[in-house]
Amino acid sequence: MKIFETNRLYGREFCESDFVHLTEILSDPEVMRFSVRGVCDEDATRKFINSSLECYSSQEIGMWALVEKSSGELVGFCGFAPEMIDEVEQINLGYRLAKKFWNLGLATEAVNGVLDYAFGQKSLATVVAVIEPENMASLRVVEKAGFSDFTNSVFHDRSVRLYTMTIQGWQVLRQNTLQVSL
Repeated sequence: MKIFETNRLYGREFCESDFVHLTEILSDPEVMRFSVRGVCDEDATRKFINSSLECYSSQEIGMWALVEKSSGELVGFCGFAPEMIDEVEQINLGYRLAKKFWNLGLATEAVNGVLDYAFGQKSLATVVAVIEPENMASLRVVEKAGFSDFTNSVFHDRSVRLYTMTIQGWQVLRQNTLQVSL
């Protein structure tokens, strides 16, 4: 079942057939360079998938398998899930793409699809993105998606920027996008 869809991608729940390819993606040190959990082996990938499945059933949200429409290939993942940040549970945006899909605008496209789902379908009040200042690619992705306000924080002993988008901010962005396209 498709959770969200964009021009070139769709998000769906993870399934057993994703395990091998997701392990390849999450075991790449370049892909996982800014991950607080580090490079994932098979066991860590299995835990990630199981955690995603649990999140789907308990909260109807999670990190979803990201699939390229034209090829049916697993691109990576994108979604949002609860995370303790500064001792407060936040809904945290997350994404990882296989290297071969970098620099094609797919991460921004996926993030926009997830935000449309988070605010348009789930009516979440706020979504945050936790990004290390050195992660220039992710900073560009979230800023292109409309995140602009951030505070400096520490997350898993790392200095990070904590970006916040509210449903009201998303509604203004979508309204402005509609007006520009008319």
